[in-house]
Amino acid sequence: MSAPCYVAEFAVEATVPGTTIELTGKEGHHAATVRRTRVGERIDLVNGTGGRLQCDVAAVDRGSLLLNVRAAEAEPQPDPKIVLIQALAKGGRDEQAVETSTEFGVAGIVPWQAERSIATWRGKEDKGRTRWQDTAIAAAKQSRRAWIPDVAFPLSSDGVASLLASGIASGAVAAICHEEAVTPLTSAVDLTAGQKVFVVVGPEGGITPHERDLFEEAGALTCLLGPHVLRSATAGPYAIATLMASRSLGPLD
Repeated sequence: MSAPCYVAEFAVEATVPGTTIELTGKEGHHAATVRRTRVGERIDLVNGTGGRLQCDVAAVDRGSLLLNVRAAEAEPQPDPKIVLIQALAKGGRDEQAVETSTEFGVAGIVPWQAERSIATWRGKEDKGRTRWQDTAIAAAKQSRRAWIPDVAFPLSSDGVASLLASGIASGAVAAICHEEAVTPLTSAVDLTAGQKVFVVVGPEGGITPHERDLFEEAGALTCLLGPHVLRSATAGPYAIATLMASRSLGPLD
């Protein structure tokens, strides 16, 4: 069974086996008081940027743990580096997409205020972004990831088009998930090592023709995920899982 995972700030290159670390704050409280961690148990600490410390619990106090570091390692970045551009959706489906995409290995998440988004963050962008980031952190801990995807500031459709154009100019590829497309995702996206991929997922009402034109003009490819129409909550994770499998196993035709 894998060890429980907690988030802490540390520099992996400055931490050697035998070092003693104290886990405090919310993470320390959860480990000591909520989960009732005991002396001798093993836990992992991650810093969100690839650092992982394997630790033994040396002492438990009220709201904190004293840890002995057994091993320190720096894990490579996700490959491919997939950035999910997720339209805001009602009923918590967008947060579900953030959660599952994090578990599947997404590298970054961009909230998108699409033209057909029923949900809106206008006037409360910081609150919405914080909620998504907390969701990503919790999902990363649950899946024992050392890399935690960063949730960007929300973008309009014009902002998404600019992001895609800039990324594509730097060598990235972008896939618009669309039910009317004819080219399968794995045929349209030819992955190479270290490739950055933008995956664009619309809201419940779909991507408008205007938005599709904007993104295609920026260089994005319109792709089909499969024979069925997926919810906003599942389209992104499905695309990420498909691309990850394609990268590991070769083209999935």
